Amino acid sequence: MLIYKVLRPAEWADMQAKGQTAGAPVDLADGFVHFSTAAQLPGTLDKHFAGAGDLILLACDAGMTGIRWEKSRGGQDFPHLYRALRMEDVIWSRPLADGERPEGLE
Repeated sequence: MLIYKVLRPAEWADMQAKGQTAGAPVDLADGFVHFSTAAQLPGTLDKHFAGAGDLILLACDAGMTGIRWEKSRGGQDFPHLYRALRMEDVIWSRPLADGERPEGLE
C-alpha cells in the first residue's frame, strides 16, 4: 500500500538537497511527518493546502520503518512517520497543479 506526503516546492527542493526532511512546519510542531492514504488525500489537500499553489506529491510504502497509524481527523487512522523522511523512502514524486485532486491512486 502506498501513502502520500504533500510538500511545497521549496520543501521538496530542500529535501532533495539534504537527502531527507523532518517535514513541513506542521510536522516539526507535531513531532512526526504526516502522511495520508489515497482516500484521505483529498481532505488533506482541502484542509491544509487550499490556495497553496503548485505542490509536490510523494508516494511511499506504508510498511516503511517508523510508521505508526494513529487516530486523527474525523477519528480516522492516519500514517505518521516517527523519523526523518529520506529520499530512498520515496517511490515516486510528481507535481500537483494548484487545486488538482489526483485520481487513480491506490
